[in-house]
This record gives sequence, structure tokens and C-alpha cells, in this order.
Amino acid sequence: MRIPRKLEVWRLGRVSYLEALKLQEKLASDRKMSKIPDTLLSLQHPSTYTLGKRRTDHNLLVPESELKNMGAELYYTQRGGDITFHGPHQAILYPILSLRDIGLGARKYVENLESTMIELAALYGVKADGLRKLETGVWVGERKIGAIGVRISSGITSHGLAFNIDPDLRYYKHIVPCGISDKEVTSLRRETDMVLPDEQVIQDQLVSCFARLFGYSDIIWRNGSSIL
Repeated sequence: MRIPRKLEVWRLGRVSYLEALKLQEKLASDRKMSKIPDTLLSLQHPSTYTLGKRRTDHNLLVPESELKNMGAELYYTQRGGDITFHGPHQAILYPILSLRDIGLGARKYVENLESTMIELAALYGVKADGLRKLETGVWVGERKIGAIGVRISSGITSHGLAFNIDPDLRYYKHIVPCGISDKEVTSLRRETDMVLPDEQVIQDQLVSCFARLFGYSDIIWRNGSSIL
């Protein structure tokens, strides 16, 4: 008989990038020592640009000094991937998982993250795809709707995925998103004719897609930024 796999999901609302980063670091350490089960953070960020460990500063198209006037912040991280934007009306999932415990390699893990966003888009009649060479993430035609940037240390994951529900896409004009200069960025709002529900509903649907694809049958929900 298969033992149910447990996933603890934290609904955090809107959280600063730095707070979320510190929380991930603590949880990853706790998960490594088996103090906590696999954990998924579901949240949104204020307007924030992040760079991956390759430090591709040239893909930021405005001086860093101008970001404050735009109401945005910039952070350097240890995740994979290039520069990207996080902001309100974008659903973010940060999984803190033991890949060894769930029996996944890094490539299959990323594929499952892509499939999570593809399944969510399909709920709204949007045909998306992933698995593109040198272009991780999820696409609607030639328009990117979901980004992925992960970190795996000692078999424990952090960082994760960002799915555009209805963010202000003008922020992407100040960067070369994910280092890809000849593609557009889009959102669920732009790609569907359906009336969208409350964003928390969409974020919870994203979590449900994630849990199903990763084989979690026992989901424990925790609410509120008081966890931080």
C-alpha cells in the first residue's frame, strides 16, 4: 500500500522578496535536516527584479539608480536562470522539497514545474507549452507566460516558478526577460476570453496542479503572513 505523501502549503499573500528569500533559506535548512515535511510557499511580491547566479547585469536595460523611481527593487540570487520580474498579480510558488525523497532528478523536476503552469493555463482555455531548448518556462506561442528559476542544494529545492495572471507588463520593457530578446511576455488576462476569478482562487488552482503532478495526496494548508 502506497504511503500518502504530505505537502505543507503556506498561503503568504504579498511578501517582500528579501523576506521570502530568508524564509526559503531557513526552510531549506530545516528540510535538509528532516525537521519539516516538503513545503510549498504560495505568494506574490511587490515590484522586484531578480538576477540569477550568472549575474547577467547587461540584461537590465535601465540604470540601477532609476529602479527606486519606478517603484521597483533589484536582488541578486543564487538561483538558475537569467533576469526576471516579479510583481503584484503574478502567482509565485517556491517549493522546498527533497528530490531524493520523491525520486526526481533536476530535469524532471523542472519539467514538472512547467507542466504545473501548462495545466493551470489549460483550465482557462489557454494552450501553453514548455520543454524548449535553452528556453525554460512556459509559452503561449512565442509569448512567455510563466518563468522558472530554481536552486537545488544537497537535493533540496528552493526558488521556483512565477505565473503571470495579470501583472503590469510594462515592467518587462526595462529588462531582457530571461535573457531572450526576441520574444514577448504575456499574461493569463491577455490570453483568455474567460472572466477570471479572484487571484487567490487562481493561486490555489496552481497549488492543486502542482500537488497532483508531484504526487502529493495529503495537503496541509497554512494561512497568513504571521508565519513569517
